[in-house]
Amino acid sequence: MTAKPCILVTRKLPDDVMARLSAGYNVIENENDETLSSDEIISRASSADAILCGPTDLFNKEVLDQLPDRLKMITTFSVGYDHIDVPAAFKNGIQLGNTPDVLTDATADITLLCLLGAARMAHSSAMALREGRWQKWATTQFLGIHVSGKRLGILGMGRIGQAVARRARGFDMEIHYHNRNPVTDARGLEDAIYHDSLESLLGQSDFFSINCGLSDQTFHLINNETIDLLPKGAVIVNTARGPIIDDIALINALKSGRIAAAGLDVFENEPTLNPGYLALENLFVLPHIGSATIETRNAMGFKCIDNLDAFFSNKPIPNPITL
Repeated sequence: MTAKPCILVTRKLPDDVMARLSAGYNVIENENDETLSSDEIISRASSADAILCGPTDLFNKEVLDQLPDRLKMITTFSVGYDHIDVPAAFKNGIQLGNTPDVLTDATADITLLCLLGAARMAHSSAMALREGRWQKWATTQFLGIHVSGKRLGILGMGRIGQAVARRARGFDMEIHYHNRNPVTDARGLEDAIYHDSLESLLGQSDFFSINCGLSDQTFHLINNETIDLLPKGAVIVNTARGPIIDDIALINALKSGRIAAAGLDVFENEPTLNPGYLALENLFVLPHIGSATIETRNAMGFKCIDNLDAFFSNKPIPNPITL
C-alpha cells in the first residue's frame, strides 16, 4: 500500500476541513495554533511532502531554500500571497496554490461593516453605553457622517471590489474606482466611473475603500501625500492588507480631523495595533475577520485540499499562484 503524503499544517483548521484532510493525508498539526517561527516551519517540514500554510507564515527565499528537496507543493489558506516569495518558490520547483473566489462575499460584507461603523461612530458610541458613560439622548451626541448618496472610491475593482460596489448601491452611493484597466463586465456596475490614476480617484472619494493586493507598488500607498488628496472629512476603509496604509500618516490625519473616520479590518504588524490608534474615537477597527464565517473558512480549507489532491494526483492545480 502506498503511504499517504505527509502535510505540514501551520495553523489550526476548522474541524470539517481537518476531517477531510486527515482522511487522505498524514498530518503534522500545529496543535497550539501559535504562529510558527521560520525555524519552526523548517524543522517541522523536514518530514513533509507539502505545506498548508496561512497568511501570517513567512516563506521568503531563506525559508524556501531550507525546505526538503521532496517538498514541491505549498498551498496557502488565503487569497493573498505576499507572504510567499513566488519567484524563489518556482526556482526551487515548488508549486503554489491559494483560495480565490470563496472570500468575496464575506469580505465585502465586512467592508460595508467597516464603512458604516466608521461613518456612524459605532465603536465610540457602543463603548460609551457599555461603560456607563451614556446618560441621556441628545441631539449633538455621536454625530456621524451620512452614507447614502455619497461618492465611494474603490481601489482595486476585482471580485471583492465589485461585490463592495454592488452592496454600496443599496445606499445609493456613486461608485468611482481605479484599476489597472476599466472593468467592462461588472454586473450592475455599468455606470461606475473609472479613474485612470489613483490621484484622480482620491479627489472624488467621500469614502475610500482599499480592495487591492499588497505589493512593492502598493506598500504605504496611502500616506501623507495621498491622504491630502482626499476631500477633507473623508472616510478611509481597509479590508485588504494592513501595510497598504502608513499607520503614522493615518493616525495623524484622524487626530487632526483631516480624515473624519477610518474603518480597518487589517493593519500593519498584526496582531499588534499601533498604540496611536487606541485613543482615537473616530476609528472602527476589527481583528482581521473579513473571511471569518463558518461557510467561508470551510470553503477556503476545501480549496487548499483540492490543490493538494490535484498535485498528488499529478493533475493541474485548480487554484494556482502564478507570476
